[in-house]
Formats: sequence, structure tokens, C-alpha cells
Amino acid sequence: MVPLAAIAYTLASRAARTFAEESGHPMKQANVANGLLERFFKLSEHGTSVRTEVIAGATTFVTMAYIIFVNPQLMAAAGMDASAAFVATCLASALACYFMGLYANWPVGLAPGMGLNAFFTYTVVADMGYSWQVALGAVFLAGVLFVIMSITRLRRWMLDSIPMNLRVAMGAGVGLFVGFIGLKSGGVIVASEATLLTLGDFTRPEPFLAALGFLLIAVLSVRQVRGAIIVGILVTTGLALLFGLVEYRGLVAAPPSMAPVFMQLDIIGALDLAMVSVVIAFLFVNLFDTAGTLLGVASRAGLVDAQGNIKHLDRALKADSTSSVVGAFLGCAPVTSYVESATGVAAGGRTGLTAVVVGTLFLAAIFFAPLAGMVPAFATAGALVYVAMLMLSSLQGLLWDDLTELLPALVTVVMIPLSFSIANGIAVGFISYAVIKLFAGRYRDISPGAWFLAAIFIAKFALM
Repeated sequence: MVPLAAIAYTLASRAARTFAEESGHPMKQANVANGLLERFFKLSEHGTSVRTEVIAGATTFVTMAYIIFVNPQLMAAAGMDASAAFVATCLASALACYFMGLYANWPVGLAPGMGLNAFFTYTVVADMGYSWQVALGAVFLAGVLFVIMSITRLRRWMLDSIPMNLRVAMGAGVGLFVGFIGLKSGGVIVASEATLLTLGDFTRPEPFLAALGFLLIAVLSVRQVRGAIIVGILVTTGLALLFGLVEYRGLVAAPPSMAPVFMQLDIIGALDLAMVSVVIAFLFVNLFDTAGTLLGVASRAGLVDAQGNIKHLDRALKADSTSSVVGAFLGCAPVTSYVESATGVAAGGRTGLTAVVVGTLFLAAIFFAPLAGMVPAFATAGALVYVAMLMLSSLQGLLWDDLTELLPALVTVVMIPLSFSIANGIAVGFISYAVIKLFAGRYRDISPGAWFLAAIFIAKFALM
């Protein structure tokens, strides 16, 4: 899909070139096109060029394109139409990237969040028994709350209220959850009456190819091959095709209809009291993932001034939060900023033109629905496990020398995958934090926000 960078450049500059048609000279037209992009994105001010931004956008897209294969599978497991979910994934990602690029002028790609989509399917729908329409309603409500927090001081209050260790634990716990789902979908681990779980049968091709896919992704990543995840998915799919495990359906076709998922959210159903913890889980995971990603990308992209202030951070947060609301209408799990954007920044991306290129490539990917439909679950299992391992790296940020901070964090990390619920894991983490701090005589450490959330979660379990 790398050649699609040419498409991105064409679409990004086409409008600009139309203004230059009066000149009648191709070179002049190109110069005018580049000049308009220069003035809008302030390329020279950020030390970059159109060519560099296009390359950076293509780099970011390749590293995060695995989501167009993984997300439709997870949405299909929730009962949604896989083809419609594929189009929704591409379109929601494209619009979110355009928001980020054109409004915030940040080189950040966005797409449905890993972990959040698994929570959507396996906890809200499969475990709690809600319809995917109600789950989309919860995504909408969480997105609205995120927007409100982005335009008010609630964001700062919330970030300051949540202990750092619990923030870290949420990310790591979600990583374990994603990894567990990957191992399960690939047949690497299976149910056992004696031990609950056991190792799958590696004489069967599915678990063998799932494990091979993970190892391929890991080796390619270690060797710093860009797009390692999507390469691993496609190679595993190719081997499955060779062994007759999947049927060839073509590569390119007209986009499928979005009608089965478009505007199907049930907001009223999501107002159920039992959904409070779900909405909070969607909100918290999205908030902290977004904040961490944007702060990390900002430092790498030179978006921090001499005083330490981050340029247009509020705009970036507004673009991210608005994208989740729009994604819910289109039929997607919460849309969030991707840490893979750092690869585009490393390739020289410094402005929103990088994000626009990413968005354009997501639009072009809509025509690859047959390829997406051909990818089996075990081909994406390795990608899920690999992403999970990366998410676990956040554990190094834990404060290990204070047991009142460490123990609730570890409880959260363990309980998210073992309860098969991000919401329940977060709830148990906050309750244990308040109880341990209280009876250790450290109750002054508990912020009003943490007290409030612990009380909400206790009430939730009491009324279940």
C-alpha cells in the first residue's frame, strides 16, 4: 500500500492546482500548489516540505494500517456487518485525520483504538449482554464527555485527580486484555475443564500460523522494518491462502454499503445505570491514551516552545474527542490518536499535512474491502499480541517503592484480563486504591476525584 502515497499527494494538492490553471504552465501550477500548502500548514516554519510530509504520512499509514483488518473482525464478533464495519473504520479514521491535520495542524494519525474495540466487543456486548447499538451509544456518550472535558478545565482536573500509577496500570491492563484476545482468537490458548486455560494444539495450522505471524512481526520490528505489523498480517494471510484455509476474494472492489452500521447507535439504551462504568472506562482509557500519545508526539515533532508549552494542544484534544463522537455515528469503537504516529514524525513529519496524507490513504483503502474480508482471525492474532507487548512497556513508569500506590495498580493490571473486562478492572483498582490508602493512614493522598470514582464503582457492584 505504500504506492498509495502518490494518491495522497495528488488529492492533497489537486484543489490548490486548480487555482493555478490560468498560468497554463505545469511548473507554475506545481509551484502554486506547493505554495498554498506552504501557507496553510506553515511548512517552512516547521522545517519541512511537501515531499517530506507525504513520505511521513505514508510511513504513519503503513504502521497503523493493520487496524483496517483487525477492527472489522472485532466489530463482526459483536454482531456487526464486517464489510460495513470495514468502510466505517476507514471513513472514521480518514475524517479524524483530517480534523487533526486541518484544525490542529498536528502530524498525528487517528483510528479506532486497540483495546477499546476489544472492550466494546468482548465485555460490553459478549459479557454484559448489551447490543452493539447500545455499545455505540456508550461510545457516543463517552465522546461527548471527552469533548466537554477538552473545552473546559475538567480535563486538567481529571488528569490531576487520577493517581499516576493507576493511569499507567490502565494502559498495561488493556494491553494484557488485547494480548489475551489475540492468543484466544489464534487458538494459541484454549479452554480447559481442568485448568480453565491450556496451550492450543500446534499440530493444527491456525495456532501455528498465528504464532508464526507474531514471530515474523517481532523480527521485522527488531530489524526496524516499517509496516512490520501489516506485513506480518498479509504474509500470514498469504500462507493461509496457500494452505487452502481461506478463499481468494480479490483485492480491489467498489466500497460496500455502510447502511448496516451507519447511524445505528442507541443513546437511550446507553443511559442505563449499569452502563456508567462502561462509559467511564471508554472515557478514561481514551483520555489517558490520547494525552500520552499527543505529549509524546509533541516532543518528537518540535511542537514544544521554549517555555515548555505545547502548541495547539487544546486543538489536538478537541480534534481527537470530536472524532470519537463522529465515529460512533459511523459505527466505530472510540477513535483515538495512534502512537504509531511517532514513525511518521521520525520520517520528518511536522505538520498537519502528514495527518491529511494519512487520512487520504485511509480513504483509498476503502476500495480494498475484498482483501480485508479475506484476512482470517488467526492472521491478526499475532498483531494483537505484538501490540499488547508494546502496551505492557508502560509498566516501567510505575512507582515501585510505595506499596499503597503499587498494589492498587497491580490489582488493576491483573483484574482487567482475568475479569475479561476493562471496566471491572478499573473499578476494582480504584476501590482497592481508596481502601488501602484509607486504612494505611494515607487518606490525605486520595483526591476528591478518586474518592468520587471509588464511591461510584462501589455503588455499581452493590446494585449489580
